[in-house]
Amino acid sequence: MNSISQQLKQIKIIPVIAIDNAEDIIPLGKALVENGLAAAEITFRSDAAAEAIRLLRQAQPDMLIGAGTVLNREQAQAAKDAGATFVVSPGFNPNTVRACREIGIDIIPGVNNPSAVEAALEMGLTTLKFFPAEASGGINMLKSLLAPYTQVEFMPTGGINPSNVKDYLALDRVVACGGTWMVDKKMINEADWQEIGRLTRETAQQVHC
Repeated sequence: MNSISQQLKQIKIIPVIAIDNAEDIIPLGKALVENGLAAAEITFRSDAAAEAIRLLRQAQPDMLIGAGTVLNREQAQAAKDAGATFVVSPGFNPNTVRACREIGIDIIPGVNNPSAVEAALEMGLTTLKFFPAEASGGINMLKSLLAPYTQVEFMPTGGINPSNVKDYLALDRVVACGGTWMVDKKMINEADWQEIGRLTRETAQQVHC
């Protein structure tokens, strides 16, 4: 997980993408890379996810590509086969963690309470997704989780936006944040790559200044 963690720390923002038409990922990936965010988490909330990951890996071979909303072994295997570097799950499922270990792909599971953090630690995982971040108590809750678990680092996702992202990133051991505002599904469906590029550029400048 160290290599993924280091890449996340450098990028700081992971665009979380829900995509209906796999072909849309090619201009979308181009807009992200050219405007400073060479990363994407493509969620398995649609049937197009695996194909979108495959197309993006072909078009942007150096991009950090994750598969999101991975709930089981089948999706984890599909993500790896398509070219994903890592998978992200909304919750902590030991079966999914074991499956990822067996097939050889890193997983960042979602947690939002001490019991889930300890269950993840029991399986040797120290890079975790804090989800849903804002609905789970936001920065105050995250600080409460960071305090006793000094070996854990987090990727908050859920309710992150331009007005709070820097507050999250300012916390010690927050490696990156997941966000959707620069890859809004409506903009993707309307093929508004120019606006996506503008928001991506603004976001990259905001988090790296």
